[in-house]
Amino acid sequence: MSVSAAELTAMARARELALGVLGTTSPNPAVGAVVLAADGTPVGEGATAPPGGPHAEVRALAQAGARARGGTAVVTLEPCAHTGRTGPCADALVAAGVARVVVAVPEPTRLAGGGAARLRTAGVDVELGVEQTEAEEGALGGWLTGVREQRPFVVWKVAGTLDGRVAAADGSSRWVTGPEARAAVHRLRATCDAVVVGSGTALADDPRLTVRDADGRDAARQPLRVVLDRRGRLPRTARVLDGAAPTLVSAAGSPRELLAELFARDVRRVLLEGGPTLAAAFLRAGLVDEAVVHLAPKLLGAGAPLVGDLGITGIGDALTLSVTGLTRLGGDVELRLRPTRHTGERRTGDHRGATGGS
Repeated sequence: MSVSAAELTAMARARELALGVLGTTSPNPAVGAVVLAADGTPVGEGATAPPGGPHAEVRALAQAGARARGGTAVVTLEPCAHTGRTGPCADALVAAGVARVVVAVPEPTRLAGGGAARLRTAGVDVELGVEQTEAEEGALGGWLTGVREQRPFVVWKVAGTLDGRVAAADGSSRWVTGPEARAAVHRLRATCDAVVVGSGTALADDPRLTVRDADGRDAARQPLRVVLDRRGRLPRTARVLDGAAPTLVSAAGSPRELLAELFARDVRRVLLEGGPTLAAAFLRAGLVDEAVVHLAPKLLGAGAPLVGDLGITGIGDALTLSVTGLTRLGGDVELRLRPTRHTGERRTGDHRGATGGS
């Protein structure tokens, strides 16, 4: 594989562009693209528009114009070869006179596959698999989980104290973390298609679950608010029913059933904000793909735990996670983690667990 420094820089920018539209493209993948002129100068960039709008490559080509001829397109996902709501991106690249296409993730579906072959038939040089892991673990993660497992990607978000408490003994939990961490939660919600809580959280905290800006105003685009309420306990006066965003009250019998219901609604990325019991149910089922944990430098000594009973009795059976990110949020800390071994998975002789997530 021969890739230039300019192409690697463009690929990093393409991943960044894709992250910028995360939460707006489902059920389509969030893709980023950068067009380089023949001399390696960036002349166009773009990311996937909401469904029905142009794909990343088309937006980047439109910005590049005639400067794309003889140049290189750098894309996080293999350009499609089929006609859906929009035409094939592979054909658009050929028509623009692009000489080379550098791709991070090969197209995994039969429907949209064949783009690289079509490009090569037209005489375009194609490089596949460039920084593929980084792209798969970035904006494409949720969509790829949908392709591979027919369910949404689940991000579990939780805020707690150093001793693992999400609420004090008297039930108070409103200000566990500071304003910077709370603002980060709204940014995280904006990257998701749905926000899920259980009826217990809805009754105890009466959250709105909307995305709000720094001034407390609701954002123009809102994810689906989901309350898992098997016993019909949610009152009509609950704030999640205020009309500020779409809301689904589900009576699904299990996390997997709920995810199937959401997948059928084109949800590809879920933010799990429920309490310890709901979090434990998703973790026991191996249905958490990423965890975002906000830790406040406080000690309570008692109160609701970070997560409920996982059915683990020995340290050797612990659910293990790897840290993928560590950020200061004012006086608090944000940890980003991915499961490396789920509950119920036994270690092999070399003590390595099966990989979870996508």
